[in-house]
Amino acid sequence: MGTSYRAAVMAAPNEPIEIRDFPAPVLDDGAAILATSYSEVCGTDVHLWHGKLAGVPYPIIPGHVAVGHLAQIRGAIKDIEGEPFREGDLVTYLDVHATCNHCYHCLVAKQPTRCTSRKVYGITYGANDGLLGGWSEAVWLQPGLKLVRIPSGLAPETFIGGGCGLVTAIHAIDRAELRLGNSVVVLGVGPVGQSVIALARQSGAGDVIAVGGPDDRLEFARRMGASHAIGLDLSADDRAARVRELTGGRGADVVIEAAGPPDAVRDALEMVRDGGRVVVCGQYTDGGEVSINPHLLINKKHVELRGTWGSDYSHFFRAVQLAAQFQPVVPWGEMVSHRFALDDAESALRAVASRDVIKAIIAPN
Repeated sequence: MGTSYRAAVMAAPNEPIEIRDFPAPVLDDGAAILATSYSEVCGTDVHLWHGKLAGVPYPIIPGHVAVGHLAQIRGAIKDIEGEPFREGDLVTYLDVHATCNHCYHCLVAKQPTRCTSRKVYGITYGANDGLLGGWSEAVWLQPGLKLVRIPSGLAPETFIGGGCGLVTAIHAIDRAELRLGNSVVVLGVGPVGQSVIALARQSGAGDVIAVGGPDDRLEFARRMGASHAIGLDLSADDRAARVRELTGGRGADVVIEAAGPPDAVRDALEMVRDGGRVVVCGQYTDGGEVSINPHLLINKKHVELRGTWGSDYSHFFRAVQLAAQFQPVVPWGEMVSHRFALDDAESALRAVASRDVIKAIIAPN
């Protein structure tokens, strides 16, 4: 292993991405170094660059989901089956670290994504803390970080093509409690929406209706499992009317918002049937307020409204399993239309921000 590694650094919001050298971490027992094969560029990274997340300790090394080979291990690190990891193993890791396992949210509510001690690689660790983001030739896997083995036969491009969008989609599908044959509307056809569509289809949903744009993303949504696609060229009222037309006049059993604009939440409430369920997972940053008539859209409709925040180990572990299981039928790997070298990280950010690509990844090595 080298004595130093190059990493892309986001010095501050709206500032150019810099390439800096970082010393190799000193490993304690239970720590490792990951030689990064791929790290994704997602909407969260764009939000970070635009300064839309509070409490970010700039400068940071972005990249909260990555995959690569274990280049160096200190001491013993085991998977959940008790099998030791070895140098050379292909792995990913849960980007969430340092949940305390002794607070109310961890132990009583059993909602560790709300733990106040929670830290996230590539988001809430600063560059001064070390190599703790995936846009780097190497990632310091701290003691206690949860690793997930990439099984033989699962292409790393397939897993990273799903990436955090797949992990988030699993959480959203869990929150939706889909039943066989349910009609599902998915608002948004970015990486999260595409994976929600795929998982809804593989979960036995009936009609899966994708709503969003542009047209090439809607076409890809059909490949992911959407039975119908509705473009944003229609007005919000016409989109809701089209959903009712496709669902026997009732509206959808489940609507999952993965779009981002606050108006999409109101759209979701318009599209869901009386007694249906709305899951919100696209409001990761504060996009502002939206006007909703709670009597007409929630109470009178007897609607169940659920939020979704973050992920835990179970979501990451199942993301790897599902990527392997459905690799032959779900084209996660093909969502990656562009790969960028570490020196081109800013170009990758701009491509994602402008929606020129569905998914971009950085290949640091």
